[in-house]
Amino acid sequence: MAQYGGYQRTGYGAQGGEDGGGFIGGSQQGSQGGGGGSKGYSDDSLRPVTIKQLVDCEEAYPGADLSIDGIPITQVTVVGQVRAVNPQATNITYRLDDGTAIMDVKKWVDAEKADDTNPQFGLDTYVRVWGRLKSFNGKKHIGAHFMRAIDDFNEVSYHMLEATYVHLYFTKGVPGQQQQQGGAGGGDGMFVDGGHGGGGNNAMQAGGAVNGPARLAQCSRNAQTMFNFLNNSPGGNEGIHLNLIASQTGLSVRDVISAADELLGQGIVYTTMDDETWAILDY
Repeated sequence: MAQYGGYQRTGYGAQGGEDGGGFIGGSQQGSQGGGGGSKGYSDDSLRPVTIKQLVDCEEAYPGADLSIDGIPITQVTVVGQVRAVNPQATNITYRLDDGTAIMDVKKWVDAEKADDTNPQFGLDTYVRVWGRLKSFNGKKHIGAHFMRAIDDFNEVSYHMLEATYVHLYFTKGVPGQQQQQGGAGGGDGMFVDGGHGGGGNNAMQAGGAVNGPARLAQCSRNAQTMFNFLNNSPGGNEGIHLNLIASQTGLSVRDVISAADELLGQGIVYTTMDDETWAILDY
């Protein structure tokens, strides 16, 4: 996989094998240079992604290399919150939610190590995962080489920005070329609307006319009202709380929560300080 935007081969030694292999340190050359054509894992790139990208990634046929934005993926890293834990004899399955989608993460254990068989991460814990995307009987999961808890919540936001940057690099080219090309290109392979329109101060005009993210037009009137309020309020990156939105827009708390779910699903807003505070995702 070619280098992109400063991302090169992995540096943490998690080359790994198939699902049953778990974490393996050092490099794994395979049969590079031989006649078998096996892939050399030492040349794998580590790509930051969202879970939705993994759920939507393409598989030309069963067993084919999986790809995102038309680029084959090998090793990936995701950040998310543990929603369920299922310990088994050979692995511990964590259900991970990063706000874009949910996917199972399997961490294979060494039965001879007593500590290895016990879940290390409780419910609602934010974790970073390094591993490989696996597909079995049409269902995808991440085979984890390594997992760790996140101590600084800024890492969650940073990861989303990093995944966005790499997605835009592959769909729109080298940064700075978008303006030269008129902002063309790219699909909606992530959780935003592919860069069409912007979530800035001109996102909605007077009278409620939609002139922002293309997906906003698909949202309900309540969702557009909430977006309009967020867009014209000085909430900044900290966002605006549920109660203030309800009191200022005349929407009920239930309506605001429903509107927020719509906007979150379209990748137009994101949660900030807690699950009841939202800000607009700028494009």
